[in-house]
Amino acid sequence: MNRNEKNVNKLTMLGMMTALVFVSNYLRITMPIAIGGRTSFTLANIMCCLSGLLLGPVGGFASGLGSAIYDLTNPAYAPECWITFLTKGVMGMVAGLAMKDRETPAYGRCTVSAALGCVAYYILYFFKSFAYDGLLMGGLTASVAAAALPLKIPASLFNGAVAIILAPPLCVALRRSLKRTHIQLP
Repeated sequence: MNRNEKNVNKLTMLGMMTALVFVSNYLRITMPIAIGGRTSFTLANIMCCLSGLLLGPVGGFASGLGSAIYDLTNPAYAPECWITFLTKGVMGMVAGLAMKDRETPAYGRCTVSAALGCVAYYILYFFKSFAYDGLLMGGLTASVAAAALPLKIPASLFNGAVAIILAPPLCVALRRSLKRTHIQLP
C-alpha cells in the first residue's frame, strides 16, 4: 500500500469511528440528579475505547470529535462540547497508547487498555463535574459540589464496566475480520 492509500485509509477509519462514536451517543438514558444537574447511562464509551484500541492514540481524535459533535446537536450539552472533545479524546488516546501492539491484539491487553482509557476519562469527568458543572455553572460551594459527585458514581461505574467488557472482544473480532479482508488499520 503506497503512502496516499495509507492516508486515505487512515482518514476513512477516523471518519468511520467518529461517526460510530457520534451515533452511539444517542443510545443513552439521561437522568436528573438532586444536586448538580444530570447523569447518563450511555454506550458511547464502548466506541470511544474501541476507537483507541483499533486506531492507536489518534483514535482519541475520533472519540473526542464524535462526542463533541453529539453535544452540538443538543442545546443542553452544546456549551460544554469543547470539554467533551478533550475528555473523550483523552479516553481514546490513553486506550490507544496503552495498546502497544495493535496488530495482534490479545483480549487481556485490550481489556487493560480499555480500563486505563476509562480511568483517565473518569478522572477528568469527575473534575469537570466538580469544577465546571458544580462551581462555575452551578454556583455551588466546593463542599456541595463535592457532595454531588457520588450521585454520578453508579452511572459512571456502569458506563465504564460496559466499555471495559465489550470493547475488547469487539476489537479482537474486528481486527481478525479486517486482517482476513486485507484492510490495514493505521
